Amino acid sequence: MKPFVLPSREESMQRLMRGYARVAGFTRDLAYSVADRIEERAADAADTPFILFEDQSISFAAMNRRANRVAHAARAAGLGKGDVVALLMLNRPEFVTIWLGLAKIGVVTALLNTGATGEVLGHALRQVDARALIVGSELATTVERMVPDALPPLLFEQSETGADRSAHGWRDLDAAMAGARDDDPPRDAREGVVLADPLYLIFTSGTTGLPKAARMSHMRFLNAGEMMAGLMAFGADDVLYCVLPLYHGAGGMVVPSVALATGRPFVLRRKFSRSGFWPDVRRHRITAVYYIGEIVRYLLAAPPAPGDRGHSLRVMTGAGLKPDLWEAFADRFGVDAIIEGLGSTEANYGITNVDGRPGSVGRLPYPRATNIRILKWDVAAGEHVRDAAGNPVEAGPHEVGELVAEILDGNGVAGFFEGYTSAEATEAKLLRDLFRPGDRWFRSGDLVRFDEEDYFFFVDRVGDTFRWKSENVSTAEVETVLSGFPGPSVVNVYGVRVPGTEGRAGMVALTYGDGAAFDPQGFHAFAVEHLAAYAVPLFVRLSATAEMTTTFKLRKVDLQREGYDPAAAKGDRLYVADPAAGRYVPLTGEALARLGIPPFEGASGDAR
Repeated sequence: MKPFVLPSREESMQRLMRGYARVAGFTRDLAYSVADRIEERAADAADTPFILFEDQSISFAAMNRRANRVAHAARAAGLGKGDVVALLMLNRPEFVTIWLGLAKIGVVTALLNTGATGEVLGHALRQVDARALIVGSELATTVERMVPDALPPLLFEQSETGADRSAHGWRDLDAAMAGARDDDPPRDAREGVVLADPLYLIFTSGTTGLPKAARMSHMRFLNAGEMMAGLMAFGADDVLYCVLPLYHGAGGMVVPSVALATGRPFVLRRKFSRSGFWPDVRRHRITAVYYIGEIVRYLLAAPPAPGDRGHSLRVMTGAGLKPDLWEAFADRFGVDAIIEGLGSTEANYGITNVDGRPGSVGRLPYPRATNIRILKWDVAAGEHVRDAAGNPVEAGPHEVGELVAEILDGNGVAGFFEGYTSAEATEAKLLRDLFRPGDRWFRSGDLVRFDEEDYFFFVDRVGDTFRWKSENVSTAEVETVLSGFPGPSVVNVYGVRVPGTEGRAGMVALTYGDGAAFDPQGFHAFAVEHLAAYAVPLFVRLSATAEMTTTFKLRKVDLQREGYDPAAAKGDRLYVADPAAGRYVPLTGEALARLGIPPFEGASGDAR
């Protein structure tokens, strides 16, 4: 890859302004929405492809007509401005069609995680108070297993194949759309909608426990596309690639937003495929990809081939890319333009690396002019460091601290926090009266450090939530579910480092009372049935006693540090998940080798 050359602060700022300049005219009270944007594109880029999916090519005009049918069908069903409709569907064009159509009549779409089942899915539906649920036929069985009282009053099913599923007794969305008009609904159907109003709800899991429904406004959606289009210098020949879930902020918000901002297409795939990645890039002449770190790792794991550099890809943007993967990817595939960033779906800030410095999430050329501050963090105590007067201490260069961002109440795009559907969850994300009476700050839950040139580097997540396979895993959620398995008296879930992987793998410490014994097969089957695949603990520790703090909270710090190291387990028995065997098996060196899991590394980095 090209060697990094340190730019001046002015040069870094000029690069960032390519994105900021595109959103200068946005104000929160502007009577404009994503519905207006798709109607504009249907007029000025009518025949240009919007979504390329397998053998389908759907133009902006065609997508607008399809969305109009959804809008008219939803109005006929009694849905209107301010209602919430939950959507459970895998990646396919209909996903975008539905939320675009609902936006045309002021309806807010709640994007449900397709890995959620049972109580977790029920919790999500309760969080959003949905009037209706639209289910893709491919996930109908997930809903069939739920208690009817947990479901919204209106149930629609949409079949990709057109198959008759009327046996459910649910409404047929395809039939409703077929009988609906395809002209733009009247603007008064969304009268009063402004940029600050919610477009959809996305579930996110942060430092405070169970999944939360974050509000995503029309402004946030449009802002994301305009910003990224500017930072990537998106032009008339560019094509974006989406391999991430559409219910996720990156896949569902950034990618279609860039397409709508530029009038250029994006290629949609059902899910990421290492073997299909480069053939897709070459077939569609894809020039830009939104990644997460694991995708890059998977691509690098493929055997080198003579044609590794024979492609059209010119820019990658995303998050979670470690320096070694960054440089290896650039060297092997010849993609030097990598735009790494730091933020979250609901965050009121963003840091973006437009300078190409490997390993950095971005630079704040003039940090004191932003709403971002870094507060020193005491990892052992799990709280901010404070001085003798009780005031928070800001971190200096190379010190680790939590990123916080002041919430700004102006009419522009910067610094606003839209919160969650739960007032309690919203309040838990805030720090009040931090530096002056009345100020409010968003807690990112991200531990970072920065250097003398104000380049920032991600360190870790604060608290109990950890990331595994590019998903946030809430320990509170997993503990709640696993506590439903008979036997253990205490269930303590935490994340542990696995060498060579991103994030942390789930580990659960189980404490049993007298007369109860661990059932390796039954516990594994229960976890697989009731949890999303990424949330199933990889390791189990059978603890004689549960470690508690003085306030009777489960202690995790020591368990995380000891990881799955048998030598540090203090006599506790350790197990590792063996999916092929359908059970947890005793953790031995042979078992780890057979399952392709490296030995645990302590703080020194030495394998144990």
